[in-house]
Amino acid sequence: MSPRGTRSLKATVAVIAIVAQLGVLVTPAAAFCGFYVAKADSKLFNKASKVVLSWDSGKTAVTMANDYEGDPKEFAIVVPVPTFIERKQIGVVDMKTIDHLDAFTAPRLVEYFDSDPCAPPVLASTRMSFAAATPAAMPAPPQQPKAYKGVTVEATYDVAEYDVSILSAKESDGLIAFLKDNGYRLPDGAEAVLGSYIKQKMHFFIAKVNLERMQLSGRQFLRPLQVRYETAKFMLPLRLGTLNADGPQDLIVLALTRKGRVETTNYQTKKLPTGEEVPLYVKDDFARFYRAMFDHAVERADMRAVFLEYAWDMGWCDPCAAEPLKNKELVELGARWIAGDDDQAFRSMPGADAFVTRLHVRYDAAHFPEDLAFMETKDRENFQGRYVLQHPWQGAAGCRAGDHYWSSLPDRFRREADTLADLTGWQIAEIQTRMEATGQSFTAKPADGRSILDWIFQR
Repeated sequence: MSPRGTRSLKATVAVIAIVAQLGVLVTPAAAFCGFYVAKADSKLFNKASKVVLSWDSGKTAVTMANDYEGDPKEFAIVVPVPTFIERKQIGVVDMKTIDHLDAFTAPRLVEYFDSDPCAPPVLASTRMSFAAATPAAMPAPPQQPKAYKGVTVEATYDVAEYDVSILSAKESDGLIAFLKDNGYRLPDGAEAVLGSYIKQKMHFFIAKVNLERMQLSGRQFLRPLQVRYETAKFMLPLRLGTLNADGPQDLIVLALTRKGRVETTNYQTKKLPTGEEVPLYVKDDFARFYRAMFDHAVERADMRAVFLEYAWDMGWCDPCAAEPLKNKELVELGARWIAGDDDQAFRSMPGADAFVTRLHVRYDAAHFPEDLAFMETKDRENFQGRYVLQHPWQGAAGCRAGDHYWSSLPDRFRREADTLADLTGWQIAEIQTRMEATGQSFTAKPADGRSILDWIFQR
């Protein structure tokens, strides 16, 4: 523990849940399953947070990707935890490691190329490549805090650039009084939510930035916090994050386990549509496509489902949206059952399995009144949100098979247009206009031996 002096601050502080909210960046970027050309990582979404949740028979690590972009003195976080937390159970993680896992598991766009319809079929070779709240500073609790109806400051720790306090409470109004006296302006509904955690005998993990230590370290960005503990409940607190939100939020849960896929037990877990062929112009508009597709899926589920975007053995990927993680990266994110801390890419081996599940939930208080409860299954079937571009053959094909191929393309393009409309809710007329403009014609090509490029641009 570290001795602390009492400071008076008149800062406004809001309670935030598991992670701080992220800004928006849109960045588009081959294999047996096609050539990977773009990914839909968490940066595609406004108000999107990432949490890495490692679980091994109750041994839990929660890594909170708090990409907070404001003034560091205005950052604070309150997280319910199931037990008392010691200093050795808290650490910081390199944000690049979380971003690596995010990129590795991101839904992806792949492309195939039709072969010459007049050439005899050949076996495809295997090819693989990699794509390159307004919280404010919380004063440190005093060494001998006054009584707040059962509130106890059980410990205070220095953790890198953070000051961390562990609280327990017996009554919600006492906890509310403590937080307000320490500078927190609590949103409406906080007392009821905090009271429910108190009834579950949970503790409260509170962190703020120590500006002096941050300046001494020379860091400009806050590193993600990780807290580790053992618990019988495989869950993630969600409700505090809804109190001061001005609308629905997105949460990406990246779960690392030994046995298999993770799913929610108190909400429906739905697989996103995958493997669908979409028009070629989506390649230049993948961010807009994926957001619209996810929005449409959320709407169809009445925003009452958690969506599976990726589930895969960490030992390999196909196609890979990022290089596989190294052993030391997985250990850093909480998968401490993995033997070794080498610099090699992780490879599955007996006793060292790591399976990753990527869940995406859009939530608010009305549609998600409960925290997320999870279970680890033994299902190791691979799944990825994957969307396919199928490029037509672009050479000459003056044979009977070629004639059949040319005449089949308009129907294929119509199916792609219908699929895109169904996935996104976009108007079919708009889709067909975009397709025509990029060469996907709904008129059959005459069998005159011209290449498809000649046919597209000279018809």
